[in-house]
Amino acid sequence: MNQSALNLIAVTVFAFTMLSLLGPVIHVSPLVTAIAAGGLLGAATLDTLTWQGRGGTLLLDWVAGFSPEHRARVLRHEAGHFLVAHHLDIPITGYTLSAWEALRQGQPGAGGVSFDTTQLDAELLQGKLSAQQIDRYCTVWMAGIAAETLVYGNAEGGGNDRQTLYALWNALRRSPAEAALKERWATLQAKNMLETHRAAYDRLVAAMERRDSVEACRAVLSSPADASAPPAV
Repeated sequence: MNQSALNLIAVTVFAFTMLSLLGPVIHVSPLVTAIAAGGLLGAATLDTLTWQGRGGTLLLDWVAGFSPEHRARVLRHEAGHFLVAHHLDIPITGYTLSAWEALRQGQPGAGGVSFDTTQLDAELLQGKLSAQQIDRYCTVWMAGIAAETLVYGNAEGGGNDRQTLYALWNALRRSPAEAALKERWATLQAKNMLETHRAAYDRLVAAMERRDSVEACRAVLSSPADASAPPAV
């Protein structure tokens, strides 16, 4: 669970606790507290059953969006995915930097960089997924965490990225211990690539902050100013 969710839960619990304690003093009936709590639980249940938790995601993202640091982290996290995917020749179909942007574009969850995984899915279904293909996608999935670590010294996001990697390992019927090793390896590979292309990464961050198109962002990364070759993966 991310920090924004924990903060929201803490504030909600504190508010209901204080309302219960101070209700008699300020002449608020306990029934009001009970109705409010029941309403919140009902809304959360309805959101989960009918909208797959999308409402909660939007709310949490809206609350977190008030923090400039959070917005900056999201931007740099997604720019990490974008740069590494670009250099590993994984097709990028779009990107969003908030749950609201994702909703408007018809994407699930809180948004992020979208990839064309047609080839990966086809190979996985056929049971012919190559080691090189696994390495490429694992490196891209861990690139957001690597980018945050590079810029801030730690990563607050990336839970869904880890889940994606472990889901692949589960589909491949490989051990969680091996998945943990691959996660560390892929994070290191992504970090090395970001360090190698740091100037291009900084330009990409600026382009994505302006919400430039995917093509414009690719042009930024293809600039002669970033002539160094990507490390082999």
